[in-house]
This record gives sequence, C-alpha cells and structure tokens, in this order.
Amino acid sequence: MNFCAIDFGTSNSAIAVPHHASMRLVPVEDQAVTLPTAVFFNTDEESQAYGRAAIEAYIDGYDGRLMRSMKSILGSALADSTTELGDGSAIRYVDVITLFVQHLKQKAEAAGQRMLERVVMGRPVYFVDDDPVADRLAQSQLEAVAKRTGFREVEFQYEPIAAAFDYEARLDHEQLVLVADIGGGTSDFSLVRVGPERAKHLNRKSDVLAHHGVHVAGTDYDKRVELEGVLTRFGYKSLDPSGKEVPNRIYYDLATWHLINTVYTPRRAGEFALLRHLYADPAYHRRLMAVIERRLGHALAARAEDAKIAVSAGGASVIELDDVEPALEAAFDNAALIACSLDETRRIVDAAHDTVRMAGMPAHRVDALYFTGGSTGLGFLTDALGAAFPNAKPVIGDRLASVATGLGIHARRLFDPA
Repeated sequence: MNFCAIDFGTSNSAIAVPHHASMRLVPVEDQAVTLPTAVFFNTDEESQAYGRAAIEAYIDGYDGRLMRSMKSILGSALADSTTELGDGSAIRYVDVITLFVQHLKQKAEAAGQRMLERVVMGRPVYFVDDDPVADRLAQSQLEAVAKRTGFREVEFQYEPIAAAFDYEARLDHEQLVLVADIGGGTSDFSLVRVGPERAKHLNRKSDVLAHHGVHVAGTDYDKRVELEGVLTRFGYKSLDPSGKEVPNRIYYDLATWHLINTVYTPRRAGEFALLRHLYADPAYHRRLMAVIERRLGHALAARAEDAKIAVSAGGASVIELDDVEPALEAAFDNAALIACSLDETRRIVDAAHDTVRMAGMPAHRVDALYFTGGSTGLGFLTDALGAAFPNAKPVIGDRLASVATGLGIHARRLFDPA
C-alpha cells in the first residue's frame, strides 16, 4: 500500500492514498483536500510556506518571494534557470517544484503513517503546444522531480482521462463522454468510452478515442483581466506624444506570475525610470514606477484573479489600487471579461471540436460533456462549450478534485490490481 496519486496543477494540487478498498484524498492544508500551488520563501523568518499560507504570508507583507503557476515552466528553458529570492540567494525553478511535491508527499505520508514509493502523476495532454521535444522534456523533468522526492516508481496518466475514470464510477450504463479539464495552465479534452463493464479493464487504451489540448486556460483569463482591467491604469495601450502605443513588454511581464520578479531587477527598473518621455500622460509612468519600486506586481496579479472569480458569475468588481495612488481603482464586470477574452474562449472551444473530429465522430454522438478543473467556474466558457455540443448532457464534476480522484482510481488498478 506504498503508492499514491498526485495531481500537480497549475493553480491547485491534491494527493490521493489507499484507504481500505478504495482511495481517499488527503487533507493537505487544515481540512482542505486541495492546496493552491504556491510557495512563499519568507526571507524575514528564513522559512517556506505552502498553499493558502504562502499567499497569506505574502499578503501580510513579509519580505520574500511568492511562486505560483510553477507547472507552466516545465519544458521551457526557465525550468533549470534560477530565480532570486530577495535576500541575495537564488533557487532553480525546478527545485521550487521539488519542494512543493515533497510537501504534498510528506503530508500524505504523515496522514497514512507509511512511506510512499510509487506514484501515478497527472499530466496535461500537452505541457507545451506544438513542440513534442519540449513536451517530452517537461514530463521527464516532472519525473525527475518525483524521484528526487523519494518515489522509486513513477507512472503518468493524462489528466482528462483520469477525470473520465472519476465520472465513470457513477455510471450504470455505457456513454461516450467528452471530458473538458480546464485548469489554470491548460485546457485538455479527451473523448472516452466509459461504463461499468469497461471499468473492469486495466488497459483502457482502446476506449480513449482522441485527446487534444491547448496551453490556454485560467491564467490566460487572469492575464486578460489584469491587462485590460488593471494595467490600463498604468499605461497599457496608452500613447506616446507622437500617437504611437507605448512598448507593452513590461505589462505582459507584470501579468505573468513567473516573470513578475524580473521587472524588479536594478537594470530593468533603471531602464523603465528613463522612459518617462514616452508617456503623453505622466501619471501612467508615475504609477508604473510605484509598482516597480514597491514590488506590487504579485499583488496586482492576485487582485486580477480575484476580480475574475468575482465577476464570472455575472456580477461586477471594483479593483482597489489605492496602495499605488490614493483613490485609484478600476471597475470590471463579466461583460468586460467576456469581451477581452474572446480569443481565449474561441481557442478552447476549437480544441474541443478538434478532439471530436480527431476521433472521426460527429458532435451529436457525444452523450455527455464532463467539466472539471478550476476554470470551469467561468460560466460563459462552459456555456460556449455546451453550445458547441448541444446534444451532450452537461455534467459538473468536482472542479478541483475530480482529476486527483481519477488518478487515485488508476493508481489502485495499476499498483494493487487484486
């Protein structure tokens, strides 16, 4: 019984362990069975915090470095590069991932009072779009991470297929289901035959008719909210005195979690300080420099994510920016979110259509559309996918735990077939 299953997600993670004849998700922070994928290196207290505690420590104002969306660097040149922690020290990005996975493993070992040596890890259909070499590299990097934490046997399963196993456990008849796993970093789709009789077989390769995905998901919507709803107050899309749009790289870096810290380096901060003449409205430059000098980039990104969540149900949000300038704020609503992210939504819906086409199936043959992943909380996105498959019954899974539960089912079948 020395095995487990880990869902290492861009936004949230979870771990499942054996429990009697089944599997259970381990509480990883207080009583919560999911943990935000975040690490905070607290340089004030020379410690690390994980999950919600990491985010709270950052918000509380401790000096240090908050790391999120770490999964997105797998397969890239950044994985083996180092990042500064704010106290003169540095760490490799891949070592940050190792620390986080090790934290999950230790939580599970403490809960089950046993060492864990075998693991099924989830993986997106594509870590990196249209680059099979980088995709293979990403999986090998994640496998190396798992082995560094003490796992001697590492298996992988596609995350949307794992979600299909979770859905299958509830069925009393066979169905053709399109699993839509839309998380923080990727939107993955699998067209799978599921049912009680098929669940008896360990090898389900013939039941997976197609799988496909795109590297577009929740963090891309966060980025759009920050660019269009927040950073326009700081000069994004503003004009220089000649009428040309000001350079936008800094704004994209500020809206990308793992690049925010690069904006604070002395060299880049010095370069931005010299660009005041590019802004027809000097207030934009003044506010931008306040963000850089006070290191408020992660705070702005967190507020953009909170605004996305707040407006996704159809409401509105006022994003407070008074720590940059008194009385500064930005209003944002669901209509603005839909409008600024039309391209992201289109790409995700296109990926769903492509998955069914790859299987040689017409859209009307899909019996159910199973939603999982944190970003399926975006109602307009699930509505768009439902409209693309009008004959399919929409089924909402556990947005944060379906994949981990399904990975656990697969781990049990693989490591304890009896």
